[in-house]
Amino acid sequence: MADPTGRAAVAAAWRIESARIVGALARYTGDFALAEDLAQEALAEALVTWPRDGVPRNPAGWLLTVGRRRAIDAFRRRSALDDRYAALAHDLGEGGAVSGGSPADPTREAEDMLWDPDRIDDDMLALMFVSCHPVLSREARVALTLRVVGGLTSDEIARACLVPTATVQARITRAKKTLQAARVPFEVPPARDRAERLGSVLSVVYLIFTEGSSASSGADLIRFDLAGEAQRLARVLSRLMPDEPEVHGLLALLELTAARFPARTGPDGRPVLLEQQDRRRWDRAAIRRGRAALARAERAGRGLGAYGLQAAIAECHAVAPSVAATDWERIVLIYEALGRLAPSPVVDLNRAVAVSMARGPAAALPIVDGLVAAGALPDSHLLPSVRGELLVRLGRTGEARTELERAVRLCGNERERAVLEGKLADLG
Repeated sequence: MADPTGRAAVAAAWRIESARIVGALARYTGDFALAEDLAQEALAEALVTWPRDGVPRNPAGWLLTVGRRRAIDAFRRRSALDDRYAALAHDLGEGGAVSGGSPADPTREAEDMLWDPDRIDDDMLALMFVSCHPVLSREARVALTLRVVGGLTSDEIARACLVPTATVQARITRAKKTLQAARVPFEVPPARDRAERLGSVLSVVYLIFTEGSSASSGADLIRFDLAGEAQRLARVLSRLMPDEPEVHGLLALLELTAARFPARTGPDGRPVLLEQQDRRRWDRAAIRRGRAALARAERAGRGLGAYGLQAAIAECHAVAPSVAATDWERIVLIYEALGRLAPSPVVDLNRAVAVSMARGPAAALPIVDGLVAAGALPDSHLLPSVRGELLVRLGRTGEARTELERAVRLCGNERERAVLEGKLADLG
């Protein structure tokens, strides 16, 4: 009789070790797409074998052993009895006497398998760089990263991204084909290319977290699983690249932002605005981790990057006892620096909010009106929402109602939309 705990053990081992397994298989085969397929085959075999025969003492080693043997099968099917096959076979102790390719007892071979920490770090880092390669679309990078680095299934990614499973599977398939067509090597980029490629990696992690922390659509304001996965990826990246200040800046931003999660929603799931949040519910451990990561970024001596500056803003909120006591002038200055370093309409809009808190709504409205005149953020509810709020504070109720109504129409998240509708109702 099958043991249901075996399937649970498979799921746990896969979630923890899948990235290492895919990375190791990609290094052995030199083929990223093949490695991901081999890892999935090993996972499928474990789902059959472990509930029946019991969980091996070295689950990760078992999965890697099966995946490597499947690699030999693949090369054999391609008639690839060449140096690469010979090297793989020799490494596995196969010699030339393998029959059938599948291990009679992969557990025995896995018992002696040791992970080389340095090689694991290289594999993990290469995996992140390949998954976030610039030749892929943003959607493909997110899906592939969640799959091969995060270990999520296609169904889990589909739920996280609010798209059909078939769409996720198609994105992953296209991404692997694109990487193959572009002949992207499985390697950490050379130093001269690393800065540019690192930006792509950080951008993907940030995108995942942003969608998790403020869901663009759906019934929940926060998708904790998605935000948590981004935090985990950022922590892995900070360990793999300890000398890169912007990696620590991103980690700091994620930790400090997530620290406010416990107070951002009420018992009914409705959003709680910053000025109404119970700051005693903020996660103090996350704040300490975030501030430590920010200090590490600052110690690099190269100045904070875009993520580090955003983390510095988040730190201002984290250490303030209240909204009124927040150092809004400092936040305005940081947003001005961020706008010069990484200009965007969202940065300008956030700067306007900070200016309104520091100097009043009349000082902030021209910034927002400039964004409207430039046609910025045409499909986002954020711009009319902020403009409506400023107009309310200035007593221009009729104009405010028009802006808030537009914000309601554009808002895709049910919880945020309810807050905007409540503001409209308050106008009478």
